[in-house]
Amino acid sequence: MGKTFENWLVVSDIDGTLKDKKRQIPQRNYDAIKRFTELGGNFTLASGRLQSSLGRNYNRITPNQPAIVLNGAGLYDYEKEQMIWRNTIGPKGREFVRFIYSEFDDLFKSVDIGIYFDDFVYIVKNGLFSASTMYFDKAKHKYVHSFDEIPDEGWMKVIFWANPFVMNRLQRRVIAMENPDANFMPSSIVTLEMLQKDTHKGVGIMKLADMLGIEKSHVAAIGDYYNDWDMLKTVGLPACAGQAPSSIHKICKYEACHCNKGCVGDLLEFIMSGRADEAIERGIL
Repeated sequence: MGKTFENWLVVSDIDGTLKDKKRQIPQRNYDAIKRFTELGGNFTLASGRLQSSLGRNYNRITPNQPAIVLNGAGLYDYEKEQMIWRNTIGPKGREFVRFIYSEFDDLFKSVDIGIYFDDFVYIVKNGLFSASTMYFDKAKHKYVHSFDEIPDEGWMKVIFWANPFVMNRLQRRVIAMENPDANFMPSSIVTLEMLQKDTHKGVGIMKLADMLGIEKSHVAAIGDYYNDWDMLKTVGLPACAGQAPSSIHKICKYEACHCNKGCVGDLLEFIMSGRADEAIERGIL
């Protein structure tokens, strides 16, 4: 019997990684994921999306483990149809969002705010950016006029949307303020995401690895942009798509091909070839 890969967990980002620049999944990725999971390997996806939105990508391939949703705030088991682990935003973080909403209304009146729960979003100060996100993600959501309409517990993440000029000012203000016990990450030039402190995709991945009993050296993740930074710095084998920024390449131990050519397949083929295990044994990885 050939080699199997039960001792490996591989996690992929979606846009610009699993998908190419046309938002299609290259056949090379389909084939490699199928072969890897058939050989016992553990494969799943990590995303900032809600479970219903991520599920449309998850169900197109052959993953076999719970997905990391909402940028690491939760682990969702699609087979059991339930969140098996979550890390919600605490009181200090929730108070900070209310502070931005009320005290900075004049300066940041063009900022949209979305409060994400397990699979539902409450939109405060809605505008074009939040409406576009809800449309493209097909997210279940509700527009509200005050925080009194939003449950106090269960906040998984918050997204602030604004034009680049306003977003830059908001980010400077966040940096200057006392830490509200939260983790902030820009996910585009118009979005700033907020999670509970010390929460990111890498935390969710390692929580899943612990559940599966997989050593860190055999936990791999592949991404393509700065919102994957914490994930790539956390796992044992960080990999990036070929088109990733140079600073992302510098923190990765495996540089795959461009996403248009099937970078996820490239990483999985490297692992299935045995070269990854050889490098680990030699202390190179």
